Amino acid sequence: QVQLVESGGGLVQAGGSLRLSCAAAGSIFSFNPVGWYRQAPGNERELVARMPGFGMTTYADSVKGRFTISRDNDKNTVYLQMNNLKPEDTAVYYCNTQIRGVAYWGKGTLVTVSS
Repeated sequence: QVQLVESGGGLVQAGGSLRLSCAAAGSIFSFNPVGWYRQAPGNERELVARMPGFGMTTYADSVKGRFTISRDNDKNTVYLQMNNLKPEDTAVYYCNTQIRGVAYWGKGTLVTVSS
């Protein structure tokens, strides 16, 4: 069973920064795609950033230039650095990976940005 655990969410003022972490047991991130998604109240879950096993990282237009996804294979952890946060970034953020066609999700971490 693949388990993903997000952390790093919290309350921050607009213009501030947070770094989210997604930890996994075992070396599952090394060659598998990883991504961060978010879901605001009343909205569908949407892609924030995705890093494939190989190839280019993609970002939602709304976060380009402000968010950066990265991974540390030695620590089995994926990060989402979020800068210049805006109130519209408020959401529950979820970590995702896919292994042999099966998607795995964490339980999410809440990010609240106050104006």
